Amino acid sequence: MDYVAALFPPTVMAVAFTWLIVTMVKSQGGANKYKEDAAVDAAFAARSGQEQQRQD
Repeated sequence: MDYVAALFPPTVMAVAFTWLIVTMVKSQGGANKYKEDAAVDAAFAARSGQEQQRQD
């Protein structure tokens, strides 16, 4: 039974890591891409607005 206890944590971590990678790949593109692009564009706009106010 010691071998089961030794192999259980790495197996769980491998499954969790695989699930994480699959989730990240699936969330790229599609409808989510537009939401992510909009969020990045909004952040860039806010940043450039702050820089303009500092220069004025």
